[in-house]
Amino acid sequence: MKTLKHLAAIAVMSTSFVASAFAQDQVNLTWQMWGSNENDIAAWQHLADMVTEVHPEIKVTLQTSAWNDYWTKLPVLAASGQLGDIVAMQSLRMPNFYAILEPLNARIETDKFDIGAFDGSIIGGMSANDEVYGLPYDVGPWMMFYNKDMFDAAGVEYPKPGWTFDDYVATAKALTKDGNYGAGLTPQNFSLFSAALGASYINADGQLDLANPDAVAVAARMIDLVVTDKAAPVVASGADPGAFISGRFDAGNIGMYVDGPWAMIGKIDTVKFQIGLAPLPRGTEELAAVTAGSGFGIAASSQNKDAAWKAIQVLTGPDALTFLASEGRALPARTAQQGTWYDVAAADVAGAREALEYSLAHSATYRITNNWNAVENLFNQYFPLAFAGSATAEQTMQNIQSLAASQ
Repeated sequence: MKTLKHLAAIAVMSTSFVASAFAQDQVNLTWQMWGSNENDIAAWQHLADMVTEVHPEIKVTLQTSAWNDYWTKLPVLAASGQLGDIVAMQSLRMPNFYAILEPLNARIETDKFDIGAFDGSIIGGMSANDEVYGLPYDVGPWMMFYNKDMFDAAGVEYPKPGWTFDDYVATAKALTKDGNYGAGLTPQNFSLFSAALGASYINADGQLDLANPDAVAVAARMIDLVVTDKAAPVVASGADPGAFISGRFDAGNIGMYVDGPWAMIGKIDTVKFQIGLAPLPRGTEELAAVTAGSGFGIAASSQNKDAAWKAIQVLTGPDALTFLASEGRALPARTAQQGTWYDVAAADVAGAREALEYSLAHSATYRITNNWNAVENLFNQYFPLAFAGSATAEQTMQNIQSLAASQ
């Protein structure tokens, strides 16, 4: 009997030891991410599960916020020490937030990680001072999404590569009827249209320059489309104008609006009309189509950096990016996986390949300032006043220029 008790005790101790060792090997990571709809969040959860499939000892808990809320919360979480282990980052925001992320050059070099498999421009976008701070999952230019059925009903010609801003205005006016608008504008379209039309909103010294005549002229053309032509709806100040305009497009109430390849996931199984894609309209010169992308970094405050490094390699790996491309959530940052977006997600979208290839052939760097997050918040605050007819383009640009200088 004494021997049996002794063996049983050893068995219990062994089981406890194994369980304890197993528990110690488990790593729970949190992942800060943005998500705008159910399809979006489901795609990210799928990627989180992929990490555990590859590394069973790692569990990733996804924490999502709406796009605008995400950028408001991020500095608060960082300041309070509550930042997740994995942090999603857009290339345009990297100058504002790289200090909260772990530098990755040493890990890339030590592991001989193939950084050359990614599009070079987005690796630059995920870097600061020649240091990589995030692995990218997507890259792409902003383009014009259009409701092909609305064009057909109005007998209006589809937009094509090389079309001009005057063509865009004429098309928007022709589509505006029966309670529908030909176009949808958001305040943040200003910098996209400025680049497309060859106007500069940042001077040679890299400083914000919104009050120059060319920048004011672009703002005036946008405001005229809303106030004078009434071919685009007014957006409310303080709201999420991107979600508002995208939602009205999805509902069939807007003929054209600006978005990127990443938005296809919210369209292909949602809208009840055929979608078309075109490049942004140009000015008198060749189109300059700005591009951007996003990726994942490791929080500098993370206590699980080795596990987070393993996780972001899975999140940006070939299998994950092939999945995101097939779902229409991303034009992959890995060039070898980009064909999936054309062949699967955008297979039934009119003009998709032509529009994307033309835009990439005319791509340009998205110029921003170090306080660009604050500048875009001011766009969202003051452009709606102009769209409502309460301020001129010149007043709007001067107000934003003045306030941005203090932020």
